Amino acid sequence: MNPYNAMMKKKPLIVALEIILGLSCATLQAAPGAEQVEEAQAESAVVAKKPAKAKAAAKAEQAEELGAVEVEEEGRGKNLIGIAGSASQGEVSQKQFEYRPLSRNGELVEVIPGAIATQHSGSGKANQYFLRGFNLDHGTDFTTYVDGIPMNMTTHAHGQGYMDINSIIPELVKNVEYGKGPYYAEVGDFSAAGYAKMTTFDKLPEGIAKFTAGEFDYYRTLLANSSKVGDGDLLYAGEFNLYQGPWLVPEDSKKFNGMLRYTMGGDDWGVSINGKAYSNSWTATNQIPQRAIDSGLLSPYGTMDPTDGGTTNRYSLSSNLWNQGGNWKNEANVYALYTDLDLFSNFEGYRDGDPAQSTQILQTERRVQTGGNIEHTRYNKLFGFEMDNSIGLQFRHDEIMGLGLHHTNARQITDTVALSDAAQTTIGTYFKNTTHWHEKVRTIAGLRGDFINNDVRVRATGNTDPAVAAANSGNRGKAMVSPKLSLVIGPWYDTEYFFNIGYGYHSNDARGTTLSLDPVSGSNLDGDGNLIQRVNPAAWSRGGEAGIRSSFIPGLNSTFALWWLESSQELVFVGDAGTNEVNGKSHRYGIELTNYYKPNDWLTLDADYALTTVRFAEIPNGATDNFVPNSVGRVVSVGATAVAPNGLFGTIRFRHFGAIPLDESGTVWAGDTNIVNLGAGYKHKQYKFEIDIFNILGSQSNDISYAYDSQLAGETSSSYGLMKHPVEPRMVRGTITVNF
Repeated sequence: MNPYNAMMKKKPLIVALEIILGLSCATLQAAPGAEQVEEAQAESAVVAKKPAKAKAAAKAEQAEELGAVEVEEEGRGKNLIGIAGSASQGEVSQKQFEYRPLSRNGELVEVIPGAIATQHSGSGKANQYFLRGFNLDHGTDFTTYVDGIPMNMTTHAHGQGYMDINSIIPELVKNVEYGKGPYYAEVGDFSAAGYAKMTTFDKLPEGIAKFTAGEFDYYRTLLANSSKVGDGDLLYAGEFNLYQGPWLVPEDSKKFNGMLRYTMGGDDWGVSINGKAYSNSWTATNQIPQRAIDSGLLSPYGTMDPTDGGTTNRYSLSSNLWNQGGNWKNEANVYALYTDLDLFSNFEGYRDGDPAQSTQILQTERRVQTGGNIEHTRYNKLFGFEMDNSIGLQFRHDEIMGLGLHHTNARQITDTVALSDAAQTTIGTYFKNTTHWHEKVRTIAGLRGDFINNDVRVRATGNTDPAVAAANSGNRGKAMVSPKLSLVIGPWYDTEYFFNIGYGYHSNDARGTTLSLDPVSGSNLDGDGNLIQRVNPAAWSRGGEAGIRSSFIPGLNSTFALWWLESSQELVFVGDAGTNEVNGKSHRYGIELTNYYKPNDWLTLDADYALTTVRFAEIPNGATDNFVPNSVGRVVSVGATAVAPNGLFGTIRFRHFGAIPLDESGTVWAGDTNIVNLGAGYKHKQYKFEIDIFNILGSQSNDISYAYDSQLAGETSSSYGLMKHPVEPRMVRGTITVNF
């Protein structure tokens, strides 16, 4: 039993705060009687008299719960009171996506309340993510780990923090631990908005053979199983996916995922060795001008350039180790991986309206990444206060080759803008202390230190003069200290109260930290006539949060959070370059309300709401207001899942996001996006049959929108306006699963 739940029967101090969670609709429980108080006190006394080793084991078990949830656990339905460090921290288990219709891998992130994953450039490219008012582009400011390997890419060809999770097989994800805000000492780069740690299964309870077919030539096959080999378990899985999509130019996506894992261990130790492979190729349909759709020149599913698309590969080898004793625990992992990307994108159309003068660009890179993490935790008692102390060391080195930006026409290189090699090394250390000052008061204090070193070597090739290449090459580093502090009070009536503050950061593209001359003109002025200035190797952020977590109503887990975040730099997508540009300071604040309700064994309901306000600290040059483009102001997610005892099941989900300015002045806004997905099926013994209907109401909303200049073939001049990529139309997919 959780020792911090033992006293939950005592009277609350602040019952009024329950109203914020919508709990006022429930009848308040009567105050506990004397017998109940005596019983709770007696139970507390038993807990207090536990031997040190037994208490340490209990602590270790609690510390494990967020990061090692078994699939039988409830995930979002699990009571995290006494465990979580903030109202916006949580977990999701395989049970939460077993019946959830997923049209693409990126939607795994949407199990995190308030998160949105969209796509604008083909299913092989990393998704576009939105959380807490951030247009995370493809990952900046939200860090994701899969089995301990960081997925965000530093100094990436397409965008800083690029996070491609297409290499994940959803059926093998055991749980997702998540947290929002810069309050967690164990996560560093790209974590200002939050983090997600995805863990895959060590072994499967039964084999999986799965086949899916759907409209627009969608086909997917999955085979996965695990077997006893020697003293351990060998898990193996393979996935193959083909998709043409609803686009007038077929996507022709071909994706392969493979995974091997060997795990062995006992009660006090464990080790796993993991090998993964991923490959994908696709043709992309990018965003197109709204004016072309309105005039009938282009279909909503048409394209400005039929040759956009790309190829990517990822191969990784890693090992995870852990062991524990009576009052301590060690965790470690090491990894090495190779990735590559060739990405063709035409965001603006054609110069002078001439089809022979495409604005298509090619972004390339080849990357070898190595790293590791180690953490030691001790469970102690000092001056009568129980405390957990963790110290960790993290190392990462990225060797990036052929980091290129090229002008192309129909995938043929016409000239090279810049070609570089870069190396980025990050070393992070942290200390975290959790102290239980009282049965209803605990603090989590953390101090994190990071050092980043960038080494950039610009090649003298294409348009880059040797002198310019030398001037833009170099080495730059930066050290940072990030303090964190959380206060947790309660519980009363199964309700805890949280107060969090902290600093975080994201690294910047290494090329910008050494850049002093325009790579093409060789001038020290940019295209707007401003002096080129080197970018800081990292940008800090700081934020705070006050929140509530309650399980007051049986079966209902609710959280409410009021938060703010200040960033020293804002990254905004630039259509003509296909990259981010660094802007000034920004401020964010918002509220989040999450509810997960399981009234009985067969029905699950969830409803999440997030409202955010985002502004630049100052009005940008040339603008009349201080909006941050593509900052999503409102996110709503509602779902219901029913699993009947006779094997029938059904799921319906509603997703909404809106209130999105597309420029700094607020003159162009994206419309609201509303999507309803439906899933239903029947499970009998080892067989499962299911039908998923995506966008069942046939919404024609935008999956993503921008505002910038573009010029189509045949147009005499460029025009500024709305650029949109629609959601995919209504489509049906059927799946047969056989367990063995």
